[in-house]
Amino acid sequence: MPFYQKLGVLPPKRHTQFRQNNGELHHEQLFGTIGFVGMSSLLYHRQRPTQVVEVLGSEDVRPVAAVERNLLSRKLEGWAVKPGQGWLSSRVPTLFNQDCTVALVAPPKVAQDDIYKNADQDEVVFVHRGHGILETMFGVIEFREGDYLVIPRGVMHRFKWSTEDNRALVVESASPVLTPKRYRNHFGQLLEHSPYCERDMRPPSALCDVSNEGEGPFKVRIKKEGMLHDYMYASHPFDVVGWDGYHFPYAFSIHDFEPITGRVHQPPPVHQTFETDGFVICSFVPRLYDYHPLSIPAPYNHSNIDSDEVLYYVDGDFMSRTGVGPGQITLHPAGIPHGPHTGTYEGSIGKERTEELAVMVDTFRPLKVTQQALDLEIEGYHQSWL
Repeated sequence: MPFYQKLGVLPPKRHTQFRQNNGELHHEQLFGTIGFVGMSSLLYHRQRPTQVVEVLGSEDVRPVAAVERNLLSRKLEGWAVKPGQGWLSSRVPTLFNQDCTVALVAPPKVAQDDIYKNADQDEVVFVHRGHGILETMFGVIEFREGDYLVIPRGVMHRFKWSTEDNRALVVESASPVLTPKRYRNHFGQLLEHSPYCERDMRPPSALCDVSNEGEGPFKVRIKKEGMLHDYMYASHPFDVVGWDGYHFPYAFSIHDFEPITGRVHQPPPVHQTFETDGFVICSFVPRLYDYHPLSIPAPYNHSNIDSDEVLYYVDGDFMSRTGVGPGQITLHPAGIPHGPHTGTYEGSIGKERTEELAVMVDTFRPLKVTQQALDLEIEGYHQSWL
């Protein structure tokens, strides 16, 4: 993120001696992007973060396409996803391309989940149900229903859910997840017309306390090039005493997204929340409808010539759809038009507001469909406009 944060204790000048109470040096780590010219942070560890004790097994976790070239509108029943043994084993990939993977998760509440590092992709985790804390090498982020958790690639982290019934949507991105460029000035600050600002973002609030986790070694699961490797480290990845910089994980609540409305129906880009090189993420939130005297609040029919559209339904009555509910996903592929369901176009006239809550992922390349998605599919959705 292009704003400065710091937490914990730091030396007055970078790359200089910073000693612990016992006289030993802290171990400085530069955590950066795009070589040495992107955003970065400096972290200070009690022990060297490079001490690999052992490398255990590896497994291939790349999603597999059951439908390589899809031109069918589909609806998936996300609530049918069953919890696994932990955060990683609960993830069910549904749609993917070379830029992103969209997964559904029903994570269980466990005493101690795995520490995980995605070295391939940034991750955006949308918390649909449940709350807890996200532990990271940068510290702790409390999360709750409606939060987006933005976790840059390479950040070691661990979920601790406080609730039993948990649901999440995960979008993995091959390119950095950023705020929309049109909402930033050339310094990176969010502008006055942005639907949210830096004050709405919640970086880590406290460093992790790992004093009760023993001497190690500590297992870290690392994904690289689609392979999940199990590494054993001599020191705990969260043994950080302080950090500062511009690169860190953070939470942002969908409820803090301020909707942009107009006299006539506004196009989907006004709902944009994040951007990447390969897709955008948008937030549909409760808002007032259009106020032109002849306005039609429901969206017009449109063709996705260049984008596949994925909608994840969170809450409320999605005003342009019938027969959809929380936890479901719809896919509208590029190349064919879609629009409001029968009766919703004219039925929206005269209404003043909507309470809908949904997350949209618009990809710039076609999505492939996994077998796991086909197992969740509700048949016949492509004929639901008849």
